[in-house]
Amino acid sequence: MGVNSNRVEHFDSHETTIKIQTMPSFQIHAVQLPPQQTTLHKLRHRLSEIFFPDDPLHRFQNQTCFKKFLLALQYLFPIFHWAPHYNFTLLRTDLISGLTIASLAIPQGISYAKLANLPPIVGLYSSFVPPLVYSLLGSSKHLGVGPVSIASLVMGSMLNEKISYTQDPTLYLGMAFTATFFAGVFQASLGILRLGFVIDFLSKATLVGFTGGAAIIVSLQQLKGLLGIVHFSNKMQIIPVLISVFDQRHEWSWQTIILGFGFLAILLTTRHISLKKPKLFWVSAAAPLTTVILSTILVFLLRNKTHQISVIGHLPKGVNPPSSNMLYFSGAYLALAIKTGIITGILSLTEGIAVGRTFASLQNYQVDGNKEMMAIGLMNIAGSCSSCYVTTGSFSRSAVNYNAGAKTTVSNIIMAAAVLVTLLFLMPLFYYTPNFVLAAIIITAVIGLIDYQSAYKLWKVDKLDFVACLCSFFGVLFISVPLGLGIAIAISVFKILLHVTRPNTLVLGNIPGTQIFHNINQYKEASRVPSFLILAVESPIYFANSTYLQERILRWVREEEEHIKASNEASLKCLVLDMSAVTAIDTSGLDTLCELRKTLEKRSLQLVLANPVGNVMEKLHKSKILESFGLKGVYLTVGEAVADIASLWKAQA
Repeated sequence: MGVNSNRVEHFDSHETTIKIQTMPSFQIHAVQLPPQQTTLHKLRHRLSEIFFPDDPLHRFQNQTCFKKFLLALQYLFPIFHWAPHYNFTLLRTDLISGLTIASLAIPQGISYAKLANLPPIVGLYSSFVPPLVYSLLGSSKHLGVGPVSIASLVMGSMLNEKISYTQDPTLYLGMAFTATFFAGVFQASLGILRLGFVIDFLSKATLVGFTGGAAIIVSLQQLKGLLGIVHFSNKMQIIPVLISVFDQRHEWSWQTIILGFGFLAILLTTRHISLKKPKLFWVSAAAPLTTVILSTILVFLLRNKTHQISVIGHLPKGVNPPSSNMLYFSGAYLALAIKTGIITGILSLTEGIAVGRTFASLQNYQVDGNKEMMAIGLMNIAGSCSSCYVTTGSFSRSAVNYNAGAKTTVSNIIMAAAVLVTLLFLMPLFYYTPNFVLAAIIITAVIGLIDYQSAYKLWKVDKLDFVACLCSFFGVLFISVPLGLGIAIAISVFKILLHVTRPNTLVLGNIPGTQIFHNINQYKEASRVPSFLILAVESPIYFANSTYLQERILRWVREEEEHIKASNEASLKCLVLDMSAVTAIDTSGLDTLCELRKTLEKRSLQLVLANPVGNVMEKLHKSKILESFGLKGVYLTVGEAVADIASLWKAQA
C-alpha cells in the first residue's frame, strides 16, 4: 500500500456511477504493526491489566524505605491515614452520626437476628465487634456496618433446611458462626487475590429482581409477628407462607394485629416523611428505637391484660462471648456451612461495596473495592470468633450516617460504644419488647428494596435485562431464595455468553459528502456504496463466535446479492470488514478469516480488512494470513479501502 494522489472521484461499472468523496491528494496510509514485545512482557502487561487496573503500587514509586513503610501501613490500615489530622470538629459530627445510627442499629440488629433464626442478642453482638474492625480497615467514611436483611434471610433459610434452631440451638449457632467464618475467608481471599470481578457476575438487573423478591418474602414472613401466629411455616416460598397465614387463622391475636399494624403505620409514615424531606432524615432514623421504647412500655403496662402478645423475653447482659470453639471444620454439615458462607458472602459483599461506592461518589472520594473486600472479610472472620454472624455495610444505616454528617469511620466506633453500653446495662429493659414491633421494623427496612422504578426503567431500556430481572424475582418468590440467587447468577452468565457468542454485525453506508461510514439503520442518510458490502463486527472474534460470524457474514453477502438482483444494481465485487471494534482475535478467529476469504474468492468476491487494532494486526502478521490478502487486502480506514479499490477498478476498466 503506497501513496495514490489525484484520486478519481467517479468509477463507471455496469452503467452505474460510484461517487466517493476524496481529498485533492488522497493518501493511502499503511497499517502499522505494534512495537515488538517479548512474551514475558506481554504476559506481565496482561496480568497487570486484569488484576491491577488501578495500579495500587504507583504511590510507592520514588519513595524512601521509611515512606514506603508508612504508605503500606496507611494502605492496609486507612485509620493511620486520617487519624493524624483528626480534630474536635470532626469528632463532634462523628459523635452525632454514631449515636444516630446506633438508635437505628440496635432495633435492627435484634430484628435481623430473628430473621436469621438466631437469638436476638446475636444481632447486637454483630453490631459491636464488626464495626470496630471495619473502622480500622475500611476505606469508606460513611459505611454503617452491621447485619442486613437479605444476608440474614438467606442464612436463615439455608441453615433451616437442614438444621432447626429449636431442636438443636447449639449446632445451629455453630453452623451460623462457621458460615460467617467461611464468608469472611471467601471475601478476604477475593480482595487479597484481587478477584473482585467475580461479584460482577451479579448484574444490576438480576439484583433488582432478587432483592425485590427477597423483600416480599421477608415481609410476608413478618406476618407471623404482626398477626401473633405461633405455629408458622419455616419455608421461604410465597405460596407456603400465605397458606400458613390463613391456615393458622385461629391463632391470630386482635391485640397484636391492632398494635402491630399501628406501629407499622407509624414507621412507614416516618419513612415517607424522610424520603420527601431529606433534611428530616432523623425522623425515620429515630423511629425504630422510639417505637421499640413505646411498645415495650405499653406492653409492660398492659402485661396482665395482653398475655397473647409475644415478647422477646430474657436477653443476657455482657459483651460478646468467644465462639471460636463453636466453629465446625469437619462433620456432616461442613458443606452446608461452606455453601451458606459463600452465598451470603457474595450477597453481603455486593451490597457493602455498592453502598460504599454510592456515598463515596456523593463526596467525591474513591473507595478501593479490593481493600473493602479484605476489610469486610476480616471483619466477618473476627465476628465469627466473637458470636457474630454475617455483617456488611447496610444501605439504611449508611444513608443515615451520611445525612447525619459523618466525616470518618469514627462514627462506627461511636455506634459500637453505644451498643456496648446497651449490652452491659440495658438488656433487661428489652424483656417486654413485643415481637410485632420487630416485625414492623423489618418490613419498613426491606420495603425500600422493592425497586419498581428500576424495574420499569429496565423494561424501557433493555428488554433482556427486564426478563433477567423477572426470572430472578419469580425464582425467589416461588422456588427458594438460594435457588433464586442461583437463577440470577445463571442469567447473568447466560447474558454474557449470549453477547460473546452472538455479537452484532452491521451494514455500513457512506454519509454523503464525508469519509464517514455508519450503520445504515441508525443513519438514514447513509447510503450503500455500489459493488461494495461494508460490514462492521462489534466484538472480539473467538472460538465461541467464529462459526456464527462466518455464517452471519455469508448470509449478509447472500442478502446483498439478492437485493442487488432485485434492484438491478451493480454486481457485488468486494466485502469490506470494518474491524475497529474487534479488540482481540484467537486462532479460531484467524482460521475463520482464512476460510471466509477462500469462500468469497470462489464467488469472485474480494475480502478487505479495515482498521485492525494492534494485537489483531500482530496475530494476522504472525499467522502469515496477511500474505494471502495481498497488498490491497488491509487498509487503515473504510474510506481509504473504498476509494483505493474503486480507483483500481476504474484503472483496470
